[in-house]
Amino acid sequence: MNIEDKDTTNSVSLPVVGMVEWFRPGEYTHVQETLADLKELGVTELRTGVSWADYYTPEGKGWYDWLIPTLAKEVNILPCFLYTPPSIAERPRTSSPPKDKKAYADFLDIFIAAHGQHFEWVELWNEPNNTVEYDFTHDYGWFKFAEMIGGAAYWCKKLGKKTLLGGMSPVDPNWLQTMYDRGVMQYIDAVGIHGFPHVFDQMWDGWDDTIRSVREVMERNNCTAELWITEAGFSTWQHDEYKQLQEFKLALQADATRVYWYAVKDLDASLPTVAGFHLDDREYHFGLRRSDGTTKLLYRLWAKHGLKKLSELSYIKRTVEDSSEPYALITGGAGFVGTNLAKRLLEQGKRVMVFDSLGRDGVEQNLHWLHETYGDKLEVYVGDIRDLQSVRKVMKRAEQVFHFAAQVAVTTSLDLPINDFEINARGIINVLEAIREQDNPPPMVFTSTNKVYGGLEDLKFISNGSRYYPENEVIKKNGISEKRHLDFHSPYGCSKGAADQYVIDYARTYNLPMTVFRMSCIYGPHQYGNEDQGWVAHFAIKAIQDENINIYGDGKQVRDILFVEDLVDAFILAQEHMDTITGQAFNIGGGPENTVSLLELLKTIGHYRGEEIPLKFGPWRPGDQHYYVSDTRKFQKATGWYPKHNVQEGVAKLYQWLCENRGYEVPAILQTVLEPEEEPVKKVAVA
Repeated sequence: MNIEDKDTTNSVSLPVVGMVEWFRPGEYTHVQETLADLKELGVTELRTGVSWADYYTPEGKGWYDWLIPTLAKEVNILPCFLYTPPSIAERPRTSSPPKDKKAYADFLDIFIAAHGQHFEWVELWNEPNNTVEYDFTHDYGWFKFAEMIGGAAYWCKKLGKKTLLGGMSPVDPNWLQTMYDRGVMQYIDAVGIHGFPHVFDQMWDGWDDTIRSVREVMERNNCTAELWITEAGFSTWQHDEYKQLQEFKLALQADATRVYWYAVKDLDASLPTVAGFHLDDREYHFGLRRSDGTTKLLYRLWAKHGLKKLSELSYIKRTVEDSSEPYALITGGAGFVGTNLAKRLLEQGKRVMVFDSLGRDGVEQNLHWLHETYGDKLEVYVGDIRDLQSVRKVMKRAEQVFHFAAQVAVTTSLDLPINDFEINARGIINVLEAIREQDNPPPMVFTSTNKVYGGLEDLKFISNGSRYYPENEVIKKNGISEKRHLDFHSPYGCSKGAADQYVIDYARTYNLPMTVFRMSCIYGPHQYGNEDQGWVAHFAIKAIQDENINIYGDGKQVRDILFVEDLVDAFILAQEHMDTITGQAFNIGGGPENTVSLLELLKTIGHYRGEEIPLKFGPWRPGDQHYYVSDTRKFQKATGWYPKHNVQEGVAKLYQWLCENRGYEVPAILQTVLEPEEEPVKKVAVA
């Protein structure tokens, strides 16, 4: 087995690890958010810029008078002094050398006098061999730079500061030798280098070779300075968060005294970079957080496990088998539904490929469990459904496809509609095209949602004690059928609805074997629910942890809930009957026999808990249906499927799993519900 981007992290001691984050004048909130993130990650070292040009703007001095002491209260600062005020530059740009080279040292003298008590080290310029940061086209011999930096380094040493030569980008040993030749290095305590493997440094030979070439120059000149990686990072502009994690771990293995990782947060899309406004979109995606505040994979794993344990997460990987053995591909396979399907298929002796971005909190626990339980039969590819090349790669050996990868919450879609569209609507196109490219296209089951039917505003519902029920007697008896007109509500409803229709049309237009499940509420083991999605598990978790539960609306909303093992039965039957059901959509849920309102469910959970659950009520949420029950007769007739678990038994199994998974005692009352019963009489499919 070949492991793509093999993790070679070992147990050697880690260097000093810091973060890089740049702040613009007035970004007070950004500073406070960054400090909170550094605290959560356990980081105490921060490299940040001090703009000489900004300092002499009307708000500049006041900004730095606030910024430096604020940062110094929480972290150790490495200030990087750069950017010439255009008014005193040889050319009217911040990357130009100043007309008077001594002016740079004079500025440092002023700044150190004001704030020097807050930092030990001074970094002299940023990426001096990068024309965007220092325009050496007017200083080809580096004489002006040497005069400016050498004089500043000399003076900083006089003021009791340690000096760091601005990080080379790209790393260039010949340029470093020039600094020795120009007499700069006699005042330098540390040499900085920058590296952006496979982003800006496309011809990357690895940290070992890169650092070795620098150390050879230092040794040749009898230099005892330290070597630091003052900026390293990986841009996720192509949604490759796994690669960011891997490059971070590789940087920690480098032979450097310190490593500063760039950056805490993505650059806001409304702001320009030094090179210009969106001239290079790679510049905008180096953060551990996205600009909307959501976290990436590296941030989540670092915060949860700490630096030293990152190397132990061997199950977070990309495996590429040498053999041609086919597998069942499950996108979103580390999620709740995907994990349960993978479990069933693996227990049947099938090979399974789990493709997942690990974007949802808790799913890495599911992946770890699958890895530990099933070993070599499980293949894993940590990737993003928005990355077409990754989707194509995992599709090549797929004999069956189950497409679950999605943005799953209505509330999130309202906050981040573009993100919702790219994952759900663009993501399905990537999957469909990857299937269409195959010589023998694998059959696919796609999980859509009952939200494609909208809020059902044209139906009348009657409140009866603890629940709503429809006035229409046919719907009351059978539920909502596939004949119901589509009515997409919320960005989530639109993106999933568009995907739903694309699948049906690709099946029709390109004669591809695929079907759609418009699913109701699913629950069961391996579900890490929250208020926005997975609400059955969310309620149970809150009850177990003795926490209040928020109800949006009056709690009388009715759903047909389906135990996940019954859903897995439906998936397998769908694949078995694909020849006759391709190109169709089916409503899948617990059906009229497994309906429950929120209030009724909470009463059941409270019974298992042993006491009533305290509730808090809030306003209705957009698109929330008063009632939704699936009419499952179409799928029953096509395949013979029916749900085997009733609400009480299914919720009891979930409650038991959650207690065991969280280290709580399982209530004895559950045993009366979970005791084995006789095999239920098989129901006859209803026409």
